[in-house]
Amino acid sequence: MKKRIVCLTLALIMSAAQVVSVSASREEELREEQAWTNQQLDATYSRIDELWWAKEQLENEIATLDANLVDVMVSIQVLEGDISNKEVDIVRTKQDLGKAQRAKDKQYEAMKKRIQYLYEKGGNDAWFQMMMNAESLADLLTRAEYTQKMYEQDRKSLEKYVNTIEQVKLLEDKYQQEKAELEEMKAAYEEQSANLQYQIDVKRANSADCENEIAYAQQQATEYANLLAEQTAEIERLEAERIAAEEEARRQAEAEEAARQAAAEAAANGESENDVEYDEDGNVIENENSGSSDDVEYDEYGNVIDSGNTVESGDDGGSEESGSTGNYSSGSGSGSSVVDYATQFVGNPYVWGGTSLTGGADCSGFVQSVYNNFGVSLPRTSYEQMNAGYEVPYSEAQAGDLICYGGHVAIYMGNGQIVHASNSAPYPAGGIKVSDNAAYRTILSVRRVV
Repeated sequence: MKKRIVCLTLALIMSAAQVVSVSASREEELREEQAWTNQQLDATYSRIDELWWAKEQLENEIATLDANLVDVMVSIQVLEGDISNKEVDIVRTKQDLGKAQRAKDKQYEAMKKRIQYLYEKGGNDAWFQMMMNAESLADLLTRAEYTQKMYEQDRKSLEKYVNTIEQVKLLEDKYQQEKAELEEMKAAYEEQSANLQYQIDVKRANSADCENEIAYAQQQATEYANLLAEQTAEIERLEAERIAAEEEARRQAEAEEAARQAAAEAAANGESENDVEYDEDGNVIENENSGSSDDVEYDEYGNVIDSGNTVESGDDGGSEESGSTGNYSSGSGSGSSVVDYATQFVGNPYVWGGTSLTGGADCSGFVQSVYNNFGVSLPRTSYEQMNAGYEVPYSEAQAGDLICYGGHVAIYMGNGQIVHASNSAPYPAGGIKVSDNAAYRTILSVRRVV
């Protein structure tokens, strides 16, 4: 009968071990899948930060181009006004040229008439006739002087009009050249305006593409976060099943050991297998031949009940806190003191893989170093820290709790605020900072470690 009990106990232990093995295998697979999902979520958030930074740069460039385009358009309007004024000047110079040309022609015609009259009256003998008709030498000189003055006056008038015509033509040429230069400048500005408008259109199209990519990346991030939450819930369920199976296997092993010890004691007291029988649960079956059954009693697990004191097989002298998971050690310090200590380092840089509160740390390195100051030993990565302590609802979060996101972790300050080491805001800058909205991303878990 004792052999039967041992075989039955071994079968139960092996069955429990198989359950534990299968559960642990699936749990390990899920943890690997969760790690991959977490990496994808981190990469997606990084991509979103890069896209927001690129979109902001494009918007700044568009604003600069818009300002330049406005300046060019103003310059074009000014040039159009200058060209219009030059056209007025050219029209006026043409009018002045016409007036000078008509005055010259008029003077020339008058001079020709005087010359014609002189020759008609005297012909080639005009000077001789003038001398013969003179009453005196003084009269002759007067007539000669008058005639000479008339010639000189006609010549000066003609020269004056000729100079005027030349000056007006030069002025017209100058205005025409200036107008051509203004029109050339206008054409250059118009070309620049078209080029600026083209650049603006291209950058606006790129900005729209960034918005589309951001929307798609945010959708992906939401899907990864939901998947991560599902994987976390499944891991917790499997972990609970594994712990229960391990506890059952331990209880069965202790029951077997208790039965073995009871059998050994019975053998030492001179009893045989035929004197004591056990049922399938390891309990003693009393019969008429069990002469010592009144002296030895057993509980339902096969343990000896001695003097009314039962040694329970499942009691290991302590208890586990049902909500506590993860590898960490508790220390001294309150949540408010943790927050007060953590906020001293706001403004220090973000460094990937860093753990220095002054020289630079990443999100999990910052949390680990802060809690280490209070004697609380936390794992290194945000993924491992998500399993530290025990979970509480976000609605019951207190100062000092860990707020766990996909690939990120922060310290809750209270009133919806967190202090954390962030590598964005704006990208690629970052550092240890306080954020007013703890729920700015999907919260996967809230862990209490102090």
